[in-house]
Amino acid sequence: MELEILFEDGEALVIDKPGGLPLDTPRAGGPSLEDRLDELKLGFQREPAPVHRLDRDTSGCLLLARNPKALKRFSVAFEERKVEKVYLGVVAGVPEEEEGTIQLSLSKVSTAKDGWRMIPARKGKPAVTHWRKLEVRDGLALVEFRPETGRTHQIRVHAASGLGLPLLGDPVYGSGADRARSVRRTMLHAAALTVPRGGDKAPIVAQAPMPSDFRALGFTTPDAPLAPSPLPDAAPDAAPDAGDE
Repeated sequence: MELEILFEDGEALVIDKPGGLPLDTPRAGGPSLEDRLDELKLGFQREPAPVHRLDRDTSGCLLLARNPKALKRFSVAFEERKVEKVYLGVVAGVPEEEEGTIQLSLSKVSTAKDGWRMIPARKGKPAVTHWRKLEVRDGLALVEFRPETGRTHQIRVHAASGLGLPLLGDPVYGSGADRARSVRRTMLHAAALTVPRGGDKAPIVAQAPMPSDFRALGFTTPDAPLAPSPLPDAAPDAAPDAGDE
């Protein structure tokens, strides 16, 4: 898998992570981003370190820090909800509304049979996602998601339980009715990322092109404009998890 560089300078690197590539080496073995950090040194002494996480299936913008100081600063920006993110997802169905906001608190549950998953829970951690319908093709919809918080599997659960339409191909939160579409992954793409750096430094701005498997479903929304826009303040307890979306 080719790792396309979307942004690069002396302290940061943003790559277009391919869908299907996990960040960490799987227990059963196989390729991972961890195995390829050396090739991302690009002349620097240290291997870059991922600042946040994306699910194995999720493609798109992944920020890496080139040194420990940058890693700490970028991590704080995520924790303080200063990072603006835009995701594209293909949902199995068509939302009735054009746009909206999903507010569903999330908790983690685990069973011996099914393993762990996230569920909506009144006493869970606050989670807020803004969404907008972009395109409709053959009973599917391309939706823009702007998570205000960063809970584990937030967009996947909010699509399934908030919109009532799971992401196409989602093996955990989907219904299985989308198998005839022949998609090979959960159809979620981290399309844009903006990270402020303070002082006189320009923000990190990156945008990942629409993946080929999205285009194969007929979606042709231009790569721009997908720049994140300011979000309203979330609940005080709505700081992000270390998990992925």
